[in-house]
Amino acid sequence: MILVMKADLPSGSPELKRVLALAESFPGITAKTHTIQGAFRVLTEVHLHGPTAAVPTEPFEQFESVERVVRITERFRAIGHHGGKVDASGFTYNGVTLSQQTFHVFAGLCAVDNRENVAQTFAALKKQGIVTTRAGAYKPRTSPYDFQGHGKECLPYLFELAGQHDIKIVSMEVTHEAHIDEIMSALRASGNATGVMLQIGTRNAQNFELLKAVGQQRELPVLFKRGMGITLEESLNACEYVASSGNSQIVFCLRGMKTNLGDPHRNFVDFAHVPVVKRLTRLAVGIDPSHSVGRKTIAPDGISDIAHVSAQGVIAGCNLVLVDIHPHPDAALCDGPQALLLDELPGFVADLNIVREAYEKRVAANRANTVGAQ
Repeated sequence: MILVMKADLPSGSPELKRVLALAESFPGITAKTHTIQGAFRVLTEVHLHGPTAAVPTEPFEQFESVERVVRITERFRAIGHHGGKVDASGFTYNGVTLSQQTFHVFAGLCAVDNRENVAQTFAALKKQGIVTTRAGAYKPRTSPYDFQGHGKECLPYLFELAGQHDIKIVSMEVTHEAHIDEIMSALRASGNATGVMLQIGTRNAQNFELLKAVGQQRELPVLFKRGMGITLEESLNACEYVASSGNSQIVFCLRGMKTNLGDPHRNFVDFAHVPVVKRLTRLAVGIDPSHSVGRKTIAPDGISDIAHVSAQGVIAGCNLVLVDIHPHPDAALCDGPQALLLDELPGFVADLNIVREAYEKRVAANRANTVGAQ
């Protein structure tokens, strides 16, 4: 059971304390408070754990401070949408709002290789008016002999250049709890020149201790990638570890499934799950076409497979596109074959805007038809 308190109720208010006391007066029930910093307001929710089926809703509905009482319908209670009875509020970080209504392109380097390439990439983003990017400093690889990233050594110039080119958010994978402290320390040393969204890669989708660690810090938002070989429900329950640990600023990212049924693409593209995740959760939903497809192959119509699958995710209503670009893909130290050239970025963004506009027209037409049918 979830008790949604009225907006902007202080966390230590007497009203909230009375609600908590009543909740824990029922046998076997414990209550946990969650503060959700939404895009437009701060919400406080009280989550009741235990045999809640025996707990009546009426006593809580009598409280003036309680906005509504929700019986949970999904196992993932903290991120669940619960039949639309809780808000998909999104969040704002470093001036950028991420929600189920917004749309952003996170184009950048899969792995940071040198300062010059970072500078050229960020300059290309600024020219397009893009303030969000991806940049890998820590790279888990299938082979121990492949490039593992420069780690904390590249963070100072990465954050410096991000600030110079007005980049507001850098999505960056972490593979160990220590990386969180290294990133925060480098951000402070840069004078908070930019912001970072901690990225949980598909290989760590069920690294539960890491998920708890990124959830226990609330300064940086989190981009959680679906596990490459587990079910959607298993991935959502893993993502629940982040939210239940205290951090509700999460984007759920689809990145393809590991199965030979997806050949010749690198992974089986799962972007049909965009509306499913938006229905089941309150999270913004991203897609990663680069790691889904794996190669910048051109279709007979002259459009790349990466652009085609990106369009599939955008037309389904995704809120974020995570895509690889590089000044010199042939010389990239990681995933060069899937990276777009910098001069291909304007056309790619223009194509995404066409599809996003089509999605918005679909939504508007559906609303008009629904109203007309009533």
